[in-house]
Amino acid sequence: MKIGKVIDNVWATRKDESLVGQKFMIVQLMDESRQFKGSIIVAADYIGAGIGDKVLITQGSSARRIQGNGQSPIDALIVGIIDEENLNLDRGV
Repeated sequence: MKIGKVIDNVWATRKDESLVGQKFMIVQLMDESRQFKGSIIVAADYIGAGIGDKVLITQGSSARRIQGNGQSPIDALIVGIIDEENLNLDRGV
């Protein structure tokens, strides 16, 4: 899983039939220095995240399985909203 921050949403009126009803968010991933300056991805929102939320992202086949359709063209899925993080880089945690 990866940590990211929701920075915007995506509206797609025409899309694959398996994506109808899905909400999509633009997420900036956290980089190695714990800054939200990493890659920007589009993720399906499984739990109702909002702009500004720190989120947990799963990708690939895990995202498709959680979404409920192993054949869906989803590559990234928001699976959690982070309330608090306690990373201590000095300890390697």
